Parts: sequence; structure tokens; C-alpha cells
Amino acid sequence: MSVVVVSDSSSRLHSDERRQWDIREVPLHVLVDGRDLRDGIDDIPYDIHDRPKVTTAGATPAELVDTYRQALSDSNGDGVVAVHLSAALSSTYSTAVAVAREFGPSVRVVNSRSAAMGVGLVAIAAARCAASGGDSDAVEAAARSALSRTHVFLVVHRLDNLRRSGRIRTTASWLGTALSLKPLLCLDIDGRLVLDQRIRTVTRAHAALVDRVAEVVGENAADVVVHHVDNHDAADALGAALTQRLPQLSSLRVADMGPLLAVHVGAGAVGVAMQVAAR
Repeated sequence: MSVVVVSDSSSRLHSDERRQWDIREVPLHVLVDGRDLRDGIDDIPYDIHDRPKVTTAGATPAELVDTYRQALSDSNGDGVVAVHLSAALSSTYSTAVAVAREFGPSVRVVNSRSAAMGVGLVAIAAARCAASGGDSDAVEAAARSALSRTHVFLVVHRLDNLRRSGRIRTTASWLGTALSLKPLLCLDIDGRLVLDQRIRTVTRAHAALVDRVAEVVGENAADVVVHHVDNHDAADALGAALTQRLPQLSSLRVADMGPLLAVHVGAGAVGVAMQVAAR
């Protein structure tokens, strides 16, 4: 057997991708109306981001223990490398580190410092190494090497969800005062959601998003995923603009952002997760 890679449902990996790379997934949670809904397992209302008093929670210790134990067994002892949602955005990473201690060096945990397919692309980089026969050290190194090549940018159309979420510094003056701001956000080197640019219109914000992606990718190959929260048309338009601007892209697809992030960034949000090819 080979090293098994584990991620969580924030990664937005398609089921076909998980099967192709044998990536195991632990669910994160959406809490609404007294119910605890497991992302990727339970039915979550499509408009969850518009509902009041919705919160999210990370994977539980029991879920992580069960997933890691099964993955380790399936690896025939070769090991497990887990890649999880940014520690700055979720408790999942810290819980995973605590759980991994029970397994010793057989289970390695990597803070993706990313979100959505930013997590997924790092997990795929690790799984690709595992599929080629890499041991735990090599697979962990492949994941960590991918971190600096993985970037996420995000345009938020409404600020209400951001204000409630606590996933961005509430001390930021623009967050409390801007009425028509369409901020361009990014995940910084520590995986924190921070302001990249202050922009007043959606059209300009989307154009700035394309510019920032093009700036990061340069002339390199890259895998790109355009995410959205109930905003298919804008995501398709962004995908077309990026394809025209960056014809050397290795892949580009459009995918929903998923309920976990949707709760925090609100309806209309669009984003890009990308991984630049290693040189």
C-alpha cells in the first residue's frame, strides 16, 4: 500500500478527485436551528448563507480519530498525511494536531494556510507524491512545498456575513463603516483572511481579481478553480476572462464555494484558488 492523504470537507474536492487520489475526507459542521449538519454528508439548505444565526464548527476529535485510524490501517502502516483548513479560520487543525499525537509519527498534520480548493490543491500535491511511492517524509514535504505556490483571492459582495463571522479582524475600520465596498480579500502567508484592495464596484472588483491572479501566475502553468456563492454567471465570466488572459493554465474549472465558506462570506461572493506549477 502507500501513504494515505486525509483532508476535510472545506477542500471542495470533487468525489471523482477523492477517488482518483484516494484522499479521505472528514466533515466540518454547519450549526443551524439546533441542528448539527455535517458538510458533505447531511443535506444542507442551499440558502444557508442567508439564514440568521448560523455558525460553523470544525471536525470533532472522534471524527478525526476514526478517519486517521482507518486511513492508517488502509496504508498498511505506511502512514497518513492530513491537510486541513487554515488554522486561522478553523479549530480543525489544532484538534487534528492533538489527535495525531495519539498515533505518533505515523500521522502527520499540515496546516494548509488556505481554504476551499486551496486546501484541495495542497492535498492533491501530497496525494500525487504518495501515488508515486513517496514515504511519509516525502508526502509531507510535497504538501509543505505546495503551500507557497497556493493562493486564494476573494471578492465579497455583502459585508454582513463577514461582520458576523469573526473570520476577519473586526478592528479593520473599513469593515464597520463601508456601505458599498466590494473588498478584494486574500489569504495571507499565515492563512488569515485579510484585505488586499478596497474597491467600490463589483465590476472593478472582479477586474482586480483577474489582475491579481494574473500577477501571481505570471507566465507559469497553474491549476485554477473559480469559486462562487450562488453566483454562477459571475464565476463563468471570471473563468472565461482568466482563460483568455492566461492561456498557459494547466486547468481551470468552476465550483461552488461550499456551505462552510458561504456562511462566512455571503451570497454573491466569488473567489479564485490556484496553485502555480513548481519550477
